[in-house]
Amino acid sequence: MNSPLILHGVHEATADAKGRFMLPGSFRKQLENVLDQGFIIKRSIFSKALELFPKSTWNAMADDLRHLNRYNREHMDYMRLFTSGMQGVEVDSVGRIQIPKELILYAGIKKDITCAAITDIIEIWDTRSYNKFIKEKSDSFEDMTERLLGKKVFLKDDE
Repeated sequence: MNSPLILHGVHEATADAKGRFMLPGSFRKQLENVLDQGFIIKRSIFSKALELFPKSTWNAMADDLRHLNRYNREHMDYMRLFTSGMQGVEVDSVGRIQIPKELILYAGIKKDITCAAITDIIEIWDTRSYNKFIKEKSDSFEDMTERLLGKKVFLKDDE
């Protein structure tokens, strides 16, 4: 049985004038078993960032969308918005990924980008926006941790 893909790390990269960036080596190594399958890149829901999904992760997530009713207007509107700007991308022979222009504009990417692993996806941010987000949210991180995880009951391995 395959264990779930769990990525880790935050890395900086540089986007060239065409919107290409070198996928950091740490991520290439962590993703070596799925690199050849390609990726899905889309807008983040809660921030002006992008989300890079390995195709296998995206396919599992798409199952959630399949449960929505195509004959329900709100469901269809949601699916359209969720997939708006979504595109398939691949890592080229030298390790670069091309960010589509529409998504570069959405995320406000200029040149310096930050790639941050969030479980099984990689968020791609304009570095200034990422640093601003981290700075703004850091003050509430302690309270957020307690609120979201403080009531969780952890069992010992032998229980």
